[in-house]
Amino acid sequence: MDKIKIAIAGIGNCTSALIQGIEYYKNKNKDDGIGLMHWDIGGYKPSDIEVVAAFDVDKRKVGKDVSEAIFELPNCTKIFCKDIPKKGIKVSMGKILDGISEHMRKYDEKYTFVLSDKREATKEGIVRILKESEAEILLNYLPVGSEEGVKFYAECALEAGVAMINNIPVFIASNQEWSKKFKERNIPIIGDDIKSQLGATITHRTLANLFKKRGVKLERTYQLNTGGNTDFLNMVNRDRLISKKISKTEAVQSILGKKLDDENIYVGPSDHVPWQKDNKVCFIRMEGKLFGNVPMNLELRLSVEDSPNSAGVVIDAIRCCKLALERRYGGVLYSPSAYFMKHPPKQFTDSEAYQMVEDFISGKRKD
Repeated sequence: MDKIKIAIAGIGNCTSALIQGIEYYKNKNKDDGIGLMHWDIGGYKPSDIEVVAAFDVDKRKVGKDVSEAIFELPNCTKIFCKDIPKKGIKVSMGKILDGISEHMRKYDEKYTFVLSDKREATKEGIVRILKESEAEILLNYLPVGSEEGVKFYAECALEAGVAMINNIPVFIASNQEWSKKFKERNIPIIGDDIKSQLGATITHRTLANLFKKRGVKLERTYQLNTGGNTDFLNMVNRDRLISKKISKTEAVQSILGKKLDDENIYVGPSDHVPWQKDNKVCFIRMEGKLFGNVPMNLELRLSVEDSPNSAGVVIDAIRCCKLALERRYGGVLYSPSAYFMKHPPKQFTDSEAYQMVEDFISGKRKD
């Protein structure tokens, strides 16, 4: 089958885990393909994904082959497949805009971005690269809070006629104005804000649904997250955290039926702990009432390598997006968005969204 040609904006930890994963599964088969939700989607295996264009603004990455750039600082995710052959695809200079928070410039270079002195890309330049590379799907992996940057790359995708997967909590697919633009041009989009394979949000949602089904009244809950990667350092600036908190909070609230008052729920990244690197530690507490109005509480600690945890979901989102391109579906892909994303345009329970994706893959659901 043809390769699925992707372009990536942001060559950070998540991109590193994704590209490592594509290579890692090349020599695997269905029986030993551990860690995948789907081995085959519409005939496409993980190894059928090919990076044809890449954009970043860090001088340690711009101009290098993408196979080398994914291992440059400040990337710190676990290396589970280090023998990545050269791709012949050099990382192009992207557009900075609000991609780098001012406070990031105060930290040691091993933790933060080092701006390239290359001339910033223009929309025309990025559109040209997308067209010349024959990219079919643009993955957005910009830092959280890059409102202007994400909109810039969304415009580039629209102009180039390229589908988009928005992996961060800047609302594009879940924004009516933007979703309409993709629908009018019959270009697929999946978004917003990728769920991890087994992360804080999916675990919190599952527990919240369990409370509801077992007749336990949830009264208060929090989800606190710490990590040591660039993403967590970026979110030390609380202004860049606004959309992330909305995305993660709504993902939990949507399961409850009756939403909790704002004072009784906190869901969001909490602090940057450098030595954790790409390991994310999540603390969940849930307080409620059982039979006879008797109180109970639950506490959970979850530790995961953050970027591989999301890459396993993105690898499915890419293949679902390819199916949409083949079937000429345009606009928001509601089923993949509901299952793969924290802040889709329409929220469903995870069991409902799972079935929707299965029906989408099989062709029973057009979306």
